Amino acid sequence: MLLIVTKTFNELSTQELYDVLQLRAEVFVVEQDCVYQDVDGKDQKAWHVLGYKDNVLVAYTRIFKPGDYFKESSIGRVVVAEKQRQFKYGYEIMEASIKAIKEEFNETLIKISAQCYLKRFYNNLGFKETGEEYLEDGIPHIAMIRN
Repeated sequence: MLLIVTKTFNELSTQELYDVLQLRAEVFVVEQDCVYQDVDGKDQKAWHVLGYKDNVLVAYTRIFKPGDYFKESSIGRVVVAEKQRQFKYGYEIMEASIKAIKEEFNETLIKISAQCYLKRFYNNLGFKETGEEYLEDGIPHIAMIRN
């Protein structure tokens, strides 16, 4: 079980922000060998869902209220440290993110831009594909909706 904390950007400590950026770079830039602008100016609008195991950040998402990213509320930058994936923390952090959207924004309609190889993972969380696959930063993605 993860200890999950949800914070606005302004509530994040410098260390927490550093840990978030380090985890995102570790997975999205280094592991996935994808050069892209992770620090995109959207973190300030997001709420940050942080998942800790033994006081170490191992899972993370950022959530947005409707209109701040997509027309719908949304979840993005879903990440779990490579050595922690065997423990199904992706499900824990996503379930916490869905719950936070309901509690903080009073929303149940959620849109994500999912990496295609993770479709089944997101289907298991109630998301359904919508539209065609597309490339985002050179990686196949598909839009998905949960209602």
